[in-house]
Amino acid sequence: MRKRAYYQNEIVDFLSQEKEYILGILAENDQFTTEHLQKSTWIKEIDILKRELLGCTNGYLLFEYTIPRIGKRVDNIVLYNGIIFVLEFKGGGKQYKQADIDQVMDYALDLKYFHKQSWNKKIVPILIEIEAPDQMNTVTFNGDGVAEVILCNGSNLGGSILNIGHQEKQPSFGYEEWINSMYKPTPTIIEAAQVLYQGHCVEEIYSNDAGAGNLSKTASIINKIIDRSKENKEKSICFITGVPGAGKTLAGLNIANQRQQYDEDEHAVFLSGNQPLVAVLQEALARDESTRFKNKKSEALKKAMSFIQIIHHFRDDAISVTAPPNEKIAIFDEAQRAWDSKSLSDFMLKKKRVTNFYMSEPEFLISIMDRHQEWAVIICLVGGGQEINKGEAGLKEWFKALKDKYPNWNVYVSDKIGEKEYVGDETLQNMMKGLRFWLYPELHLSVSLRSYRSEKVSEFVKYLLDGEKELAQEMYSEIKVNYPIVMTRNLEDAKIWVKKIARGTQRYGMTASSGGRRLRADGVWVEAKIDAKHWFLNSKEDVRSSYYLETAATEFDIQGLELDWSIVCWDANFRFSNHKFEYFRFKGSKWEHVRKDIDQSYIKNAYRVLLTRARQGFVVYVPEGDDRDPSRLKIYYNGVYEYLKDLGIEDISMT
Repeated sequence: MRKRAYYQNEIVDFLSQEKEYILGILAENDQFTTEHLQKSTWIKEIDILKRELLGCTNGYLLFEYTIPRIGKRVDNIVLYNGIIFVLEFKGGGKQYKQADIDQVMDYALDLKYFHKQSWNKKIVPILIEIEAPDQMNTVTFNGDGVAEVILCNGSNLGGSILNIGHQEKQPSFGYEEWINSMYKPTPTIIEAAQVLYQGHCVEEIYSNDAGAGNLSKTASIINKIIDRSKENKEKSICFITGVPGAGKTLAGLNIANQRQQYDEDEHAVFLSGNQPLVAVLQEALARDESTRFKNKKSEALKKAMSFIQIIHHFRDDAISVTAPPNEKIAIFDEAQRAWDSKSLSDFMLKKKRVTNFYMSEPEFLISIMDRHQEWAVIICLVGGGQEINKGEAGLKEWFKALKDKYPNWNVYVSDKIGEKEYVGDETLQNMMKGLRFWLYPELHLSVSLRSYRSEKVSEFVKYLLDGEKELAQEMYSEIKVNYPIVMTRNLEDAKIWVKKIARGTQRYGMTASSGGRRLRADGVWVEAKIDAKHWFLNSKEDVRSSYYLETAATEFDIQGLELDWSIVCWDANFRFSNHKFEYFRFKGSKWEHVRKDIDQSYIKNAYRVLLTRARQGFVVYVPEGDDRDPSRLKIYYNGVYEYLKDLGIEDISMT
């Protein structure tokens, strides 16, 4: 079994060993071909550490400590006086770069939150710019025990470790126990997609203890259904449901990755109508592969586009032919957002593709896969209460198509699919009447992975939006310690808060409902579209990135994706009055009531999406309003503010 570190030893033994011997161990454990540049870097680090750690002989040293599953490697870990020192060496410059500071902070945060034996330890990240001038460092620990980054050079590293070790000395712990600790990462969907694309499976990315136990169970059940369908020459459709952030998209990507069995003529494709999600994932996979293999990004992008596709392209390619598609397995992300027959027919007519088209998107997609003579499997990934656009058919349209046209298909669901978030007032019994169906509880993902600090955020948001005040208060009191939710009536205060609380490369951004048209008075212009690839992937230095807080992502931009920290801008399209929410749309120069249930659900679900996008916490911005502006009267906003205040949410501008 490969060790987590390329080299590890008591510091006293490290000091007595020959440099060539240590270098040999490092090279032997390197899974890549060790290049001359890497050897030179290790030699320089060994020389510096042999000189600088002379006073830390009762400590422990690790070289190239690998963060499991995600594949990042930390230059060095020093365990000394009960403190974990995370070391990242840089050379060739005389300035400390912000990107390097963020990098070592990221490593420290990874250990703090995902490495079990580091949860209750103090962690000190240190950036060593070998030739940089001395810096005046003050050790400042955050509430979670992770210090702000210490800046050192090749000559004062040892003194810094000794001083901090003596000033902040902690109870000792077993080095072997720490080294062999369980590691429980919860990567973003972008990070997870990259790891899956590299050939890993979902079990390698998440651990059961991280709240993802039934991700692997879901994959196992789906694979059994696929194998059974293949063996018995049957056609099957599976519905995977789950709470926001539970890993539905990840489950689909995992299945698509596992079932690319080209030698058996078994192809799988991940399809989504969510264009921002597809664009971001394709770009992320292409950038990652291009960096790792030094190939052209355009070539890597072509490959990524065959793995993840826009569902409309798949659908449109099938219109003019009757042959079955190349893929035997099709995974449809956000299946509840498939179009109804009128919307799809109008679209076809508008694009001059077909003039006599009368099928809903679910019916047409099933018909495409039904062209296979022997077997086929459709996997629908379904989010509850996430229909956010006019013309989205919802889940019931899939079952209507199956009943009316394809009753011979096997149907696999969980018992949760009968809940209101998925099918409204329909009962499970009526929905399944006349179908050949099987219930598997493993087809429901009940635990949010996005909010790794609290698994109950989506439940709190549900109670909040349903106006269940007492339940929302109770749930908020449970989550607020580990998952900060605050509010303000000053947008600048919201921006300051999110910038201050985010560390390393933790991504933050501003979000707003697409119906929040009067936020424009505060500089939040929802009509200005973001470029999702740049907004979600680019660095702090890029004005197009989310970090700049100049553009807001709407529910259409961010559904299926996530941030670490978010600003949720709340406009007057979703007001709170007389103990309940009221629904409005801005038309012309004034607000008008939204009275249809389906249209109200789109507004409510938009806020459900926005309030469940942050992995670590968020701030709600509720404008003050302006009684001189009839479209922004204070009364439009005060109800929401008072409601959130009654739930116990703190106003950061008042402290």
